[in-house]
Amino acid sequence: MEEKTNDLNERITQALNEMKTELGEKFDLDRINLAELERRTGITRGKLRRIKAAGFVDKPHGLTGRKAVVTVLTGFTGIIDSLLCAGITNSSLIFDRLKENGYTGGLTAIKNYIAAHRDLVPAKRQAVAPQGNRGRRYQTAPGEAYQMDWGFVEVETENGAKYKVACFAMICHCCGKRYIEFFPNARQENLFIGMIHAFMYMGIPEFVLTDNMKSVVVKRDEEGRPIWQKDYELFMGNIGFSTKLCRPRHPFTKGAVERLIRFVKDNFLPGRFFHELTDLNYEANAWCNRQNAAYHRAVDCIPDDKHSSLCMHRTSALEDTIELAYYLCPERKISFDGFVNYEGRRFGVPYWYTGKTCRVMRDGYELKIYDTQMTKVLTVHNVTWSRRDSYCKDQFAFVKPEEHPSTPVKIKIQQTEPPQYDSGFEKYNFEGVDSNG
Repeated sequence: MEEKTNDLNERITQALNEMKTELGEKFDLDRINLAELERRTGITRGKLRRIKAAGFVDKPHGLTGRKAVVTVLTGFTGIIDSLLCAGITNSSLIFDRLKENGYTGGLTAIKNYIAAHRDLVPAKRQAVAPQGNRGRRYQTAPGEAYQMDWGFVEVETENGAKYKVACFAMICHCCGKRYIEFFPNARQENLFIGMIHAFMYMGIPEFVLTDNMKSVVVKRDEEGRPIWQKDYELFMGNIGFSTKLCRPRHPFTKGAVERLIRFVKDNFLPGRFFHELTDLNYEANAWCNRQNAAYHRAVDCIPDDKHSSLCMHRTSALEDTIELAYYLCPERKISFDGFVNYEGRRFGVPYWYTGKTCRVMRDGYELKIYDTQMTKVLTVHNVTWSRRDSYCKDQFAFVKPEEHPSTPVKIKIQQTEPPQYDSGFEKYNFEGVDSNG
């Protein structure tokens, strides 16, 4: 600001000296021709009029350096500070968090605030010298290949307890369309459910690229060919796709889904609060819809548009079969006290169901329990994610307890009819009284 002011004063002084030289004795500073001075300096006449009143010295504005007491960020700086202290400097992510809390301003104010408060961001770890990657990127045809993987995040409860949840991620290698879903663990049955939901969302590709997880492959034979886990091999045959494996300890072969996992951890999860895992999955689905509808420079397209115009023509639709229902409803054993264990919680089964096993499916905020053949809904529970046992109606036959003799009964007694007694009102029976008496 000081350099600009000095330059302006210099231009005015130079123009005044030129006019004084040309006019000679006729030159009068109080009666200076502002139109001619405007032509020489390029300064507007209104500003020259203000400078003339100050003795042709350009002084800074009286409000220069003052800041407004109340701005669009007032009341939201605490949220930004907490995110900056957590190492989050993504202005778009912070903008989304503030909008969720009622922020009505723009993105520029947030960027300016971040730039002025960089001191809150913790220092980054020292980067290791690059080792030099000689890998070669490859491309696949539309709808030919998806990549899938698991990611894990630590959740801290209000009382300080910590546990981990698993994030299933799948992405189309051609267009970058993505799908994520959270589960309490990374068991094989949850892998099947996540893959089925992803196929419903994006279609079934020709093959899926993944790493050597235990729920997919058991080992490799002498020639290096994979020996599939038997349940996964049956799953591939029922759904209608094949699987390709990465080389062991070579995760960047499926770099698209690895980058998606990192993007979820950097963009979706930071600063997020949730009450139940179902809420988190609803928010994850909305986040996927927003990301798939936005332009991504890595794939140079909008994933939804390219997937619908190219990839969907190569993928196959997922058919609604009984085998598909079995995967979505895993089988569970019923305990002696009438409970089934699902996702770390126990849910009651009616006592009148005599089977030893049943099938369980979580659908939004409800958990449905079916019979083994999935012909009848036995009961429905509200999923509250509480660790307490969830009872159902008719879980127990409430019969009063009764003790029975432990040895044969040999003693016998007899019971006779009770004797006849006259009622106390017999004396008032006038009809039965003899008239001669």
